[in-house]
This record gives sequence, C-alpha cells and structure tokens, in this order.
Amino acid sequence: MAAGNWSAVTEFVLMSFSSLSTEIQTLLFLTFLAIYLVTLLGNSLIILVTLADPMLQSPMYFFLRNLSILEIGFNLVIVPKMLGTLIAQDTSISFLGCAIQMYFFFFFGVAECFLLATMAYDRYVAICSPLHYPVIMNQGTRAKLAAASWFPGFPVATVQTTWLFSFPFCANNKVNHFFCDSPPVLRLVCADTARFEVYAIVGTILVVMIPCLLILCSYTRIAASILKIPSAKGKHKAFSTCSSHLLVVSLFYVSSSLTYFRPKSNNSPESKKLISLSYTVVTPMLNPIIYSLRNNEVKNALSRTFHKALAFRNHIT
Repeated sequence: MAAGNWSAVTEFVLMSFSSLSTEIQTLLFLTFLAIYLVTLLGNSLIILVTLADPMLQSPMYFFLRNLSILEIGFNLVIVPKMLGTLIAQDTSISFLGCAIQMYFFFFFGVAECFLLATMAYDRYVAICSPLHYPVIMNQGTRAKLAAASWFPGFPVATVQTTWLFSFPFCANNKVNHFFCDSPPVLRLVCADTARFEVYAIVGTILVVMIPCLLILCSYTRIAASILKIPSAKGKHKAFSTCSSHLLVVSLFYVSSSLTYFRPKSNNSPESKKLISLSYTVVTPMLNPIIYSLRNNEVKNALSRTFHKALAFRNHIT
C-alpha cells in the first residue's frame, strides 16, 4: 500500500465494551472483579494445598498445580487491563504492552492445550496400568512431561507475535476487543498478510488438534479399560477419577473452538468478545471449583488445611 496509508503506531485503543452504557459497564466491572478474585483465590488454594498436604503428592495433583499456575498467569495477562477499560475508561495500551499481552496470551493458551493432554495421559496410565503407575509417572517423568507441556508456548508465541508486530499498521489504531488478540490486531495492518494468515490457521489447527487427538486416544483407551471392570462400583470409581478433567477439557475446547473455528460470516466482533470471556475469564474460575467439588481428596485436603490454619491462629493468639 502507499506510504501515506500507514503510520508508526505507538499505542492502541482497546474498544472493549465501549458500545455499552456506563451503568452496564459498571455492572460488568463488578462481575468480572468478583470472578477475578475468586479465580486468584481458588487457584492459589489449589497450589497451596497440593504443595502442603502429604495426601496430594500424586502426579495428578502435580499437574493440577501446574494448571492452576497457568490459569493465574492467563488471568493476570487479560483481566486487570480489561477491568481498567471498564471502570476508569483506560482504553489505551502501548505498542509494546499490546505485543507483550498477545505474547503471553498465546504462551499460556498453547501451554494449556498441551498440559490438558498431559493430564489425560496421566489418567490413562493411572487407570490402564495402575500397578506400574508409580514407576512410569515418577518424579523425573512428571517433571519432563510438565516441561514438555509448557515449552511449545514459547516458539508459537514468539513467532506469531514477532511476525504480526513487524507489519506496518494503519492510522486507525482501535482494537475491537477487550485484549490484544491476533485477529482484531491483524485487521489494523496495512500490508499483505496472506502468508501470516495461512501460518496462523495452520498453527492454530496443529496446536488445538495435536493435544485434542492425544486426549481422545487416552480416553478411548480409558473407556475400553473401564468397560472391562466387572462391578458397577469399580466402573464408577475409575470414571470419577477423570470426570473433572473431562469437564475442564470440554469447557476449554468448546469455547476456544467457537472463537477461532467459526466461519467469519458468523463471527461478529461482539459475539467473539462474549465467547472469549468464557475461556479467558470464566473457565479459569471454574477449574478449581470443578476439581474441588468433584474430588473428595481435594475437599478433604482443603478442610485439613483450613483446620490447621485455624488451630495455628488460635495457638498464636
């Protein structure tokens, strides 16, 4: 395009929910603030209890702790700025700040995809090879699996963010979203982005489908093993150990697929904002709740931790 059609952009403006009235934005602020605090508290409690309680030292809780760390990071990248746009109308974000937000959004999103697949593999080993489970999932193996889950986020985030922000941007710097996601920022580019869009589509499909296929393979084998258990009680017990993970996987993949794999003709900016809220704000809050309410070991550990803290407080007072 002609040089006059683009300029050196130093900051972006997040449109967020500016089309809504002030009263509704205030209500959204209070709602999202409550969700944000519950998310931080819930995931922090999961981290604390899985570190402190000796009954929660199995590989499953090691990976759950990693998931909670990831969810806290994901929330810290997105929600504080969104709250600022709602209550203080602080809609501007620097060029570097936008790039950093996008980088960590990609990083945590990719890491979550692979971590959920790792957790499915952990459940597969636990149910299909229970006698060999402690040997297979020893401390070294679980550490390597966790590292392998976190690592893919680095190259994906680095390539996609660096490439996108190397393009020239038009004079219009308004990002029609509540955070710096790739599609709305890409619309502001004044250059041919065909190669980047192909890379982004292929990369997204690989990042989503590879972990998804691993999860499907794991649960296919798990289902086959559960069906071989003779007693109904045994089947229920085996299924209950992976029901929380299945629910978390469903929430994550359904919401992210609706966001990135819907036809463009059906994907208005406003509808995408609503769907994006599900996996950037709501899902990180629900994960610790799901694992707490559907897991007796976690509930008992939380109870023990609470009573120990209460006893310690009474002792020092």
